[in-house]
Amino acid sequence: MCFYPQVLQLLYRMRIFILLAVVTIVLSWSGKNRIHAAVLDETIRIAIVKSASEVTVAGDAILVTNEGGEPLVMSLPVTVKPLKDGLLVGGKLYQRLSFSASTAVFVNNKPYRGLAELSVADKGILVVNQLPLEEYLVGLINCEISSAWPIDAVKAQAIIARTYAVNRKNARITAPYHLESSVIDQVYEGCLIEDSRARRAVLETSGEVLTFGGAIIQAFYHSSCGGRTEDSENVWGVALPYLKGVECQYCLTSPSSTAWEYKISLKELEDRLRLGGYKVSGLYDIKPGVINSRGRLKFVSLLAAKGSGPISGEQLRKAVGYGAIKSTRFTLKNSKNEISFSGTGNGHGVGLCQWGAKQRALDGFGSGEILSYYYPGTQLKKLSDIR
Repeated sequence: MCFYPQVLQLLYRMRIFILLAVVTIVLSWSGKNRIHAAVLDETIRIAIVKSASEVTVAGDAILVTNEGGEPLVMSLPVTVKPLKDGLLVGGKLYQRLSFSASTAVFVNNKPYRGLAELSVADKGILVVNQLPLEEYLVGLINCEISSAWPIDAVKAQAIIARTYAVNRKNARITAPYHLESSVIDQVYEGCLIEDSRARRAVLETSGEVLTFGGAIIQAFYHSSCGGRTEDSENVWGVALPYLKGVECQYCLTSPSSTAWEYKISLKELEDRLRLGGYKVSGLYDIKPGVINSRGRLKFVSLLAAKGSGPISGEQLRKAVGYGAIKSTRFTLKNSKNEISFSGTGNGHGVGLCQWGAKQRALDGFGSGEILSYYYPGTQLKKLSDIR
């Protein structure tokens, strides 16, 4: 079998052409929905695993390469472990490993299109999924909303997700990755829950992004505002003209807007604050601060033996957990060293309200009308017209 290395070299040279050809076929399955070449060339890098003590990679017909781009003979599945000097696989050490396939690469049992790149970072393994932007969006839709929603709501989601991704890519162009796969950026679980409606929404809006003054906007969005969206300056201290709060009664009947409650002991709250970087000890109470014009708490005051002081509502959400304190539209009460949070809405409240968009689509509004309502003054443009 002396010809085997030559076969591997040939596969290595051809892998990009093979992957692009497959992507082109998949994305062009409908003659009515042609993807512009500029969109097809757009790639995105997503951090799908961070600081892992172990990563398992599997799949069929996987091309494996090392840090120099040289093909490797590796029997999958493999378990990869981090060492100080690199990645350990089967007793061998590598600085970087890339796994690519024309179908999917399985990382910790989740399938991802494109390429999975493993390296050591932040005291563990970093896995970055690199793939075409439009394929990323198809996989993202059902992680953020349901593709069974009215198609104009799904198309609105595709446009803002594309806009957000390209904006982040431009801002982090030299970073190891452009986005994270969690609520820190956009929720993404690979291609496991793709479907035809998600693909339709992406195809029918191919390359479309929201702009303001000719520039791609920061397209923040959230699950449910609870009645009013929020000004960006009230959350992050930066006023953006297209991120002004608007009235939104459309989401009030959604499950995401129903009242929620969360209870936590003062001791556990102190522990989470300390893990979040707040130097507080002996926490004995927390008091609500000023409520802004949108009905949200601007800050709360921590009362402690050491480290008393105000923190913003969003800082508190981040420290305690976004899934615990779902929004800053809450009241709080201290009873027997336990804090009870009661509120409505889900998310930071800035930009598009996803459940509001669903109702507006049910009311007959198109995706463009939905977006112009939540992002006043913006215009839809094709990426190919901007670059």
